[in-house]
Amino acid sequence: MTAFETPGDTPRARPRRRADAERSRVAVLDAAVRLLAERPDAGMAAIAAAADVTRQTVYAHFGTRGALLDAVADRITDQAMAAMDEAEAESGSALDALLRLQDIGWELFARNPVLLQLGARAGTDPDADRARHEPVTARLTRLIEEGQAAGEFDAAPPATWLVAAVTAVSHAAGDEVRAERMSGDEAATWLRTATLDLLGVRRRDSAT
Repeated sequence: MTAFETPGDTPRARPRRRADAERSRVAVLDAAVRLLAERPDAGMAAIAAAADVTRQTVYAHFGTRGALLDAVADRITDQAMAAMDEAEAESGSALDALLRLQDIGWELFARNPVLLQLGARAGTDPDADRARHEPVTARLTRLIEEGQAAGEFDAAPPATWLVAAVTAVSHAAGDEVRAERMSGDEAATWLRTATLDLLGVRRRDSAT
């Protein structure tokens, strides 16, 4: 029996209650994504009010604020993947595609400052964080391999190492914004510069 079922539930009532619970959960998550984009420090009570549910309902779906933040991060990741699917359908070189993906990721980061809290929050599940990044890592790997094969990128370093390096620089850019040592625009500019350097694009262009 779940928190949304009572001892008197009939078999017919249970699917309806589960559907109601799922709609409630989606409403809470949608409200959290919207509110946290405007107020990254919003608490569970404010999120409950934005979703037009009780605070107890929010806690029934997400036992802690950390669990809710993880769900918000998953939702934003899904949005990023959908945008990347659309962007990859556009024509252009592997470099063009890779920079489009990077811009999409950074734009979502800028629109959702709550992601800064996720990066700094203690107790983050490393396996969950790794799973969240796997689809993006796979795309980067494929694009870098395509760029190396086409002569766009330096072919000497292993693609996996370049992916790790680009990802590390992306995290470093986020850290600089979180520490308020850089603005979002500054970090985005230097992130692109570092990415081009890591891929050998500037070195290759200057040699031709």
